[in-house]
Amino acid sequence: MENPPNATPKPTRIQRILAYRRLWVCAFAVFALDLLTKLWIARLLPRTYSHGSHGHIEVIPGFFNIVHVGNTGAAWSILEGRATLLALVAVAALVMIFFFRHTLGLRRRWTQIAFGLLCGGIAGNLLDRLRHADGHVVDFLDFRFGSYAYPAFNIADAGICVGVAMYVLITLFTKTPNPEIPNPK
Repeated sequence: MENPPNATPKPTRIQRILAYRRLWVCAFAVFALDLLTKLWIARLLPRTYSHGSHGHIEVIPGFFNIVHVGNTGAAWSILEGRATLLALVAVAALVMIFFFRHTLGLRRRWTQIAFGLLCGGIAGNLLDRLRHADGHVVDFLDFRFGSYAYPAFNIADAGICVGVAMYVLITLFTKTPNPEIPNPK
């Protein structure tokens, strides 16, 4: 069946993919930077499973170190040792984002950037879990605030956190018209 003469043509597959170009670019950038930094750290330092162990590079004395920590859990080592579960959650999250892309407002510029950061981070940590036999991710950014050592993290973790924070802010401060509520004039 052909489109009526005045109807807009259905977008091609390439046009539909390019509609999310900001998401793709951000996701690829986070994924690639995460992978490259993790490979660099793996060559540079021996892996440990705790903070304060041997093998770190002091960047800013008393505040910022480069380490090589193997984390088999999620943030703050939550669900430690449950790599398969965490990998399944990552895959489920990516699938859900795909299927709910219209509901999430992924056609908007800043939402694409937020979800690009989020998806790139999820994919980066998922690849790490699949690459290592024990399912760990490589964490290497180590910040200390006095006697408190913030848990080491990586570029993927930063992408996830910044992406989620951006989306929360976008959701809070973007006015979306609700068709059920009349617009006062």
